[in-house]
Amino acid sequence: MTGVRHASLTDVAELAGVSHMTVSRVINGTGPVRAETRARVLAAVEKLDYRPNSAARALVTGKTGNLGVVALDSTLYGPASTLYGIENAAREAGYSVTITSVSAPNRTSIADAIETLRRQAVEGIVVIAPHVATGKALAHMPSDVPLVAVGGGEHAPVPVSAVDQYDGARRVTEHLLALGHRTVWHVAGPADWLETRDRELAWRETLERHGAKVPRVVRGDWSSRSGYEAGRELAGQKGLTAVFVANDQMALGLLRAFSETGIAVPKDVHVAGFDDVPEAAYFSPPLTTVRQDFIEVGRRTFRQLAERIAGRQPQVRDLVPAELIVRESTGPR
Repeated sequence: MTGVRHASLTDVAELAGVSHMTVSRVINGTGPVRAETRARVLAAVEKLDYRPNSAARALVTGKTGNLGVVALDSTLYGPASTLYGIENAAREAGYSVTITSVSAPNRTSIADAIETLRRQAVEGIVVIAPHVATGKALAHMPSDVPLVAVGGGEHAPVPVSAVDQYDGARRVTEHLLALGHRTVWHVAGPADWLETRDRELAWRETLERHGAKVPRVVRGDWSSRSGYEAGRELAGQKGLTAVFVANDQMALGLLRAFSETGIAVPKDVHVAGFDDVPEAAYFSPPLTTVRQDFIEVGRRTFRQLAERIAGRQPQVRDLVPAELIVRESTGPR
């Protein structure tokens, strides 16, 4: 049984009536070619359905057309959407993406993942770094491959793109205070997440700026179950009128707990979340939340990496604005 023969560079050259070098210049964009000649070569490529060998092209141009991403092994909305945004931006620019997932976001696992990608000759690497430990690990990564991060913290040693978590949490806390609440309770995420710290800090400082009492923090783990447990704990809290929950999944659990204990939202308590997951508009009641533009984060991350691949120094910290989405869970008091 014989295999199907694919067209070669020689076939393209013969059909177009040009040299191998001219075909290579057109395909790889490595030299000047007359417009008429270029048109003949491209017509031959299309007619023969010629597919350049990526390995051979890499030897000629030094470029593989492949980027690496070190991602958190998670189905959480934020990390998963961040990864999609990066993949989308890379595809639009003609790059393929190789993803290496890590379950333990520490220095060793990040270093191993980066080494795996380096062996695949990627042109640059993005590290999705939502954990404190991941941000610290970036300081110890090799410098011979262009590297940028999503998240990574304010003092990350590489260029960073991220949604402005602080401003998003400030906006939602200001919104609740503007409705007449004397204070706002907070259900926070895990303490080792950078986003948790930014959102919690913004909530605390916003209350302090308004002279409002700062209640104790109730901590969850991003899951609806932990939000439900937080809701059961807060249900008996005297004077509770407003809650800012650090993500929508925990807010969903909290709404269920409030419903079971006879607390009506928004009649008795106003509730707001963070993320604007696709289901947030269909919660009962529809959830006020903070929307993160992950597609824009992906674009800016790719732009930073492209700058580094080109040997230029991109903006050190590029923050995408967060957007407050007001729905019925914070209806007028």
